[in-house]
Amino acid sequence: MAERVVVTAVGIISALGMGKDAHVAAIRNRQSGVKAVMHLKSLHSAEFVLGEIDKSNDDLASLMGLPTGDNGYTRTTLLSLAAMKDLLEHVDISVLHNEPFAFINANTVGGMSKMEDIYMDVISPDNDEQNNKYINTLDCAESTENVAAHYGLKPLMATISTACSSSSNSLLLGARMIKQGVVKRAVCGGGDALSRFTLNGFNSLKNVDKQLCQPFDQNRGGLNLGEAAGFCLLESESAAKARGANIIAVLSGYANTNDAYHPTAPSPTGEGACRTMQQALDMAKLAPGDIGYINAHGTATQNNDLAEGLAIQKLFGPNPPAFSSTKPYTGHTLAAAGVIEAIFSMWAMEEQMIIPNLNFETPMEELTIKPATALKENEPVNHVLSNSFGFGGSNVSLVFSKA
Repeated sequence: MAERVVVTAVGIISALGMGKDAHVAAIRNRQSGVKAVMHLKSLHSAEFVLGEIDKSNDDLASLMGLPTGDNGYTRTTLLSLAAMKDLLEHVDISVLHNEPFAFINANTVGGMSKMEDIYMDVISPDNDEQNNKYINTLDCAESTENVAAHYGLKPLMATISTACSSSSNSLLLGARMIKQGVVKRAVCGGGDALSRFTLNGFNSLKNVDKQLCQPFDQNRGGLNLGEAAGFCLLESESAAKARGANIIAVLSGYANTNDAYHPTAPSPTGEGACRTMQQALDMAKLAPGDIGYINAHGTATQNNDLAEGLAIQKLFGPNPPAFSSTKPYTGHTLAAAGVIEAIFSMWAMEEQMIIPNLNFETPMEELTIKPATALKENEPVNHVLSNSFGFGGSNVSLVFSKA
């Protein structure tokens, strides 16, 4: 029988701050990190609210002990370095030096944010090639390699880009590698920085709200974009216990499927989402009634919330577990969303709380269910389900259980 896979450390940075204390305090205070734009330079910046991290690139570089200014690092890499720094506050880095491990990172647009700023210089006839070093940062693997190099790590590396389910797929792949005995440990997650390309691209799809997003609300107007990075240390249960590690949760079930329906829209019936959740529950050997909280993908777009709501309703019935979207706190952080929301789900279980769905007012006409809107503490949450549904119908569901 394959060993259980456990989570023993996490690291996170988002618009809510850095580390567990900042995030849990924000959740308990119903405090959103979505606000007016500070750093992203776009003709449309003033029109939107975003889950933008307060720190500038120089602030992030200083946090990491790096030179400020033209240091060769993109914002995506700087955010990923910060999330890894937070993770390493909870585990000695020697654990990652003692034997082979996997580092599976995820992002969607690489270092696009930096290239946008210098593009006109790069294509200028007078280009002195000073900025050419950033061209390769458009590769999604750039941040993966830079994080490993910065911390002196030599892992088995992979970079995943499956849109908004990217970092959930990184957790899934890491778990599979551990179960197959390829490695005993894997650091899995991802990061994405805001860029003009992202904002303008989603705006062209007409699914960005200029006000605070309202997941699962009848009057929802679209998503708020955000930026973040997060990582989880996965280990085989025996390896974790051998070093006396604190086990945060067991990754007891996972599944990924593909709708094969449309490049940007989910199957309207929620069939793919329902199948993914069911397969994750089957792996965990759990019934729908065992789940205490669902962290929904919940983008506040017309298509996603209808499809996911129908899927939850179909699988869990008219009285599902408490569910909510945490995107009103952080914005939709694209490749980072899966790991960020997986971490939130584990904290909900660790703190025995239900995270409220902010900004909800009016139930959807097509559904008989509605999200949790009140913070509830001292709840019996023993198993949680975290959903990530990306463009192209790339669906991932993760189940975490108490150790």
